[in-house]
Amino acid sequence: MSFENVSIIEVKSSADMDRFIKFPFKLYADDENWVPPLISERREFFDKSKNPFFRYARVKYFMAEKDGRIAGRIASIVNFNHNAFHEDTVGFFGFFECIDDYQVAQVLLRVALIELKKEGMTVMRGPTNFSTNYELGFVIDDFDAPPVINMPYNPGYYISFMDRFGFQKAKDLYAFKITRENKPPERVEKIVERIRKKENVNVRNLDLKDFDNELKIVNKIYNNAWSRNWGFIPLPDDEFLHIARDMRQIVDPDLVFIAEVDGNPIGFSMALPNIYQVLPYAKGRLFPFGALKLLWHTKIKNKINSMRVITMGIEHEYQKRGIDNIFYLDTFKRGYDKGYEWAEISWVLEDNQLMIRAAELLGAKKYRTYRVYDLPLGADQND
Repeated sequence: MSFENVSIIEVKSSADMDRFIKFPFKLYADDENWVPPLISERREFFDKSKNPFFRYARVKYFMAEKDGRIAGRIASIVNFNHNAFHEDTVGFFGFFECIDDYQVAQVLLRVALIELKKEGMTVMRGPTNFSTNYELGFVIDDFDAPPVINMPYNPGYYISFMDRFGFQKAKDLYAFKITRENKPPERVEKIVERIRKKENVNVRNLDLKDFDNELKIVNKIYNNAWSRNWGFIPLPDDEFLHIARDMRQIVDPDLVFIAEVDGNPIGFSMALPNIYQVLPYAKGRLFPFGALKLLWHTKIKNKINSMRVITMGIEHEYQKRGIDNIFYLDTFKRGYDKGYEWAEISWVLEDNQLMIRAAELLGAKKYRTYRVYDLPLGADQND
């Protein structure tokens, strides 16, 4: 497929997929803030035989070639679980990367649009890689610092590409930052202790010895707690376990909490060490020396001094009782005890006032915004 002097290649082979995966390494070669993923992890992530996401989705991948070189990439994503749960016809684009050339971006977006319209979709939303349970959104501010673990990163010119193509904001997602300097005031600790006693809440850590059963508890809470949130898609047990087992290599059980009332689990919170602070040393590869470099910078030189509060869920019956404040306070106190200097809370929906107030009560400051875009797919569009 060719548009003027830009050619489109659909990814069909493992060699094509390797080029798709490795393109960002060229695009961001001179950007010190970009964090290179592990190539082996990306290959498994896109492997239909290994990632349970593909059981209920249809994905196509495309690369743009200009002047004989790969100049961009994109994926069109039809998530059948999303559309069944929300009773809509939203198609998604994801894994968008592009040189600073609007013509290339326009062709890539147009190809994804055409594919989604063929599938009967009426809205094109993104970026989502693959869904709200993974990375999503473009950074729209604060481009001068690297992302934290499992958060996206992009150059600022992507935003102008979205505007020129006709996308509108679907939702903004906030990231908050808390440091030792703006740690929770003493009065907050007193408030949280009153909530803990009033609600009869016991908070314990994740039991790694019973990992799979613990994950089933957490997934049950997650699917209940998040079910009314924008963009939520229920996670089947096998997909949740797949995601969590990947995280097990870096999870710190001291930073994962399960809340119980009368012995019944009703909420959870998970923070992860920000391994993105050392991942660049591997340069995308664990072999032959990447694993040793990660071990050196993680264990010996101790370069990880931050964490991300990556997810939290409280069953509907127990929401709006302040239990989220217990999770935040316990996480940050434990993090400070373990030597972390700062933490990011992300992502928080722009209209989730309950979570925003809880974060701000503890002294966290909003410092970064991620945007998800929508484009109606009308019949009058030029296919």
